[in-house]
Amino acid sequence: MALISLLHGPNLNLLGQREPAVYGTATLDDYVAAVSQAAAVHGHTVQAFQTNHEGELVDAIHAARGVAQAIIINPGAFTHYAWSLHDALAAFEGVIVEVHISNPAARESWRHTSVVAPVATGSIIGLGLHGYVLAVEAIARRLAA
Repeated sequence: MALISLLHGPNLNLLGQREPAVYGTATLDDYVAAVSQAAAVHGHTVQAFQTNHEGELVDAIHAARGVAQAIIINPGAFTHYAWSLHDALAAFEGVIVEVHISNPAARESWRHTSVVAPVATGSIIGLGLHGYVLAVEAIARRLAA
C-alpha cells in the first residue's frame, strides 16, 4: 500500500466556480474524491493539500519525502515560473505526475512553459478530472513494476 500526495496550487480551491468553461463544474472536493477512489482500487491512500502560497506547496513536497511514494501535482499558475517547486520536486525520490485540467499549450503563450515537467515522471494535460484518474493508474503501474 502506497501513499499518494495530491497537491494543488493557487486558485484550485475555486474549482467549480472559477471559469467553468475552462475548468468545468467539478469542485476540488470532487477531484480529491475521484483520486481517493481510484487509489483505493489499487490499495493506495491519498493525502490531499491545496494552497495559494508557493512556500506552503514547497513545504508539502518536502513533507512527502520519505513518507509518500508518489505525488500528483497541479501547480496551477506556479507551473510557469516557480523554480522552487522544480527544485523541491527534484529532491523527491518517488513518482511525480504533473496534471492540468485544461491544456496550457492551447491557451495564452505564457502558459506554454512548465518548470515542473522536467522533473516529473510524466505529465497529463487537458483531460479534466479524467486526467487525475489516469495519473493514479500510471502511478499504480509504476509502483507495481
